[in-house]
Amino acid sequence: MKQQFVAWEEDHHQIKIIASGEWTLRTVPQIEAVMQKMPAASKVLWDVSGVSEFDSAGVLLFIEMCEHLKKDAGATVEVIGYTQSQKEMYDLLRDHIVDAIPHRKQGFFYELGMASVQAVSDIRDFITFLGHVTLSFFYTLFHPSAFRPKETVYHIYQSGFNALVIVGMTAFLVGMVIAYQGAVQLAKFGADIFIVDTVGISIVRELGPMITAIVIAGRSGSAYTAEIGAMKITEEIAAMRTMGFDPYNFLVLPRIFALVIALPLLIFFADIVGIFGGMVASEMQLGISFDQFVNRLSEVLEVKHYILGMIKGPVFAFIIASVGCFRGFQVSDTTESIGLQTTASVVNAIFLVIAFDALFSVIYTEFGV
Repeated sequence: MKQQFVAWEEDHHQIKIIASGEWTLRTVPQIEAVMQKMPAASKVLWDVSGVSEFDSAGVLLFIEMCEHLKKDAGATVEVIGYTQSQKEMYDLLRDHIVDAIPHRKQGFFYELGMASVQAVSDIRDFITFLGHVTLSFFYTLFHPSAFRPKETVYHIYQSGFNALVIVGMTAFLVGMVIAYQGAVQLAKFGADIFIVDTVGISIVRELGPMITAIVIAGRSGSAYTAEIGAMKITEEIAAMRTMGFDPYNFLVLPRIFALVIALPLLIFFADIVGIFGGMVASEMQLGISFDQFVNRLSEVLEVKHYILGMIKGPVFAFIIASVGCFRGFQVSDTTESIGLQTTASVVNAIFLVIAFDALFSVIYTEFGV
């Protein structure tokens, strides 16, 4: 029967490694081969109480694996179950030899494989997160007293009202850029007036919702991640669970509800300001007066274009808020993790917003709207 020298148990974001048997020069290749298959985790608990024999080769392998988990994988490692003699050998080798341990260079396919495993793990955890959010939503739906209006209004103010200036400036500049670039091409064919069609429809249907969502993802989505991540590091979330409070109901749902309400209003505001930016650029570049612009706009811009753009708002809001809160719960026990997860939150949210915007475009085209 083949002896098992190392095994592990996964528990949420923690892995418990159980070492056993002889960790000697003879068994090091077998142990190393098994350790290469261990999944990534943010926290590792390593139990060496089952190890019957350690020699210098086994200790060196143990040191090398600890260094790899700490430096390369970014995990926190806690070792339990060691004897006094094992600790003395570890300290001796750690202080005098660890600096000379060569770090193996992993190839492209290894890095690709690790990234794929991490991506699959993130997707699985995100689906689990959405399940918890769904349960909390239905609980709130059937127990209205669990709804937190004060916190929701607070986040509407923070994520919506306080974002008016940056959203307005961005939309205005985007409207001007579209008008300027479009005017150069349309003027060649004497079709100056069609700049109104270009600016009005493109902003209302596509650019207004997408630009607003990207700005909010960078502004509010990252804030959600940092806030919840800081609460996790200070163990406030653990304290909430200990006292019987559901963190999804207290922290996640108010943010999702707030952004679902605020983002469509911000999109409506961005549409108006973006079209105004196009009006200003059209008058400066093509000499189209505001009256001419408004008259043409009323002819070509149908209400359905506004509705089709507004439909995207709640979907984008749910994506941004969910990703921001999810990444906040992914924060580990280090402050560095807040920065990493905040960056991941913004990147993931912006990518999903653009992907869903493309999906909406395909659906609208298929339905002929």
